[in-house]
Amino acid sequence: MTADNVAECTEPTLEQLENEGDVAADFIEALLDIADIDGDLNLDVRQGRAYVSVESEEDSISVLSEPETVQALQEITRLAVQSKTGAFSRLILDIGGSRDARRRQLEKLVDAAVAKLDEGASQASLPSMSSYERKLVHDIVADRNLVSESYGEGADRHTVIRRR
Repeated sequence: MTADNVAECTEPTLEQLENEGDVAADFIEALLDIADIDGDLNLDVRQGRAYVSVESEEDSISVLSEPETVQALQEITRLAVQSKTGAFSRLILDIGGSRDARRRQLEKLVDAAVAKLDEGASQASLPSMSSYERKLVHDIVADRNLVSESYGEGADRHTVIRRR
């Protein structure tokens, strides 16, 4: 294992995560200014990740809160943070409550998969999704006392649910 690999395996400190959130917030704020969208930014550290949320009373932010848009903005923000800090970023970006909305959608997908298991299927596959979404699914499934595993590579990586 090289020194670079060891550095990648080390969990970031609270100070590093807070700095990551600050850098991300500066980047997002600049993007919002360019798009002439008002938004309040909130920074937090959750489960070993910087968490940046953007809220607004205006409807203009809804254009950014679609899951695919949030995912793309999150990736761009991660790259901006990595460029500025020199460290890999796993930050989470939430725009207009999009993460809570997506969690509710994922819960419905899990409910549909559980219905298939109740009808006698030995397992149920969910569609491909991001690593963050798969993690949410694994958490939802564990809360329901079921088992889940991820299969596939890259964009085809998906979760399969089964009973214990």
